Amino acid sequence: MITFDSTGTDMPDLSRLDYEAWITRVAATHGRKTGDVNYMFCDDATILDYNRRFLGHDYYTDIITFDDDEGETINGDIIISLDTVNSNAALYSPTPADELDRVIIHGILHLCGINDKGPGEREIMEAAENAALALRKDFAK
Repeated sequence: MITFDSTGTDMPDLSRLDYEAWITRVAATHGRKTGDVNYMFCDDATILDYNRRFLGHDYYTDIITFDDDEGETINGDIIISLDTVNSNAALYSPTPADELDRVIIHGILHLCGINDKGPGEREIMEAAENAALALRKDFAK
């Protein structure tokens, strides 16, 4: 089950069924099934608190993914700061909605085993994001 919730901010306007279908399709393209995936949309203060408490990092970020996978089934919690997504949209994406889609699927790709911190990994993640975003049009209303 894929769930969407918010704290410290308004819930983004998402067609949950469309996003669930898209996320499930993307996971399947990586040989995975979706289990319990929980999205929490928040503000910068909340994600900074998560970053400090759970990762020992003292900075803002757009997303934190907590992986609880079981074999081929992806499970986890994905925390997304809408403040940072909106700030990044001005730099990297045509619209905040496009940037939000990129971040939403970025977390799923992490749960599918794609990393972005090591040498050459960022390029692999970006290619996977682009492929997933190309599928998005099939599920957008």
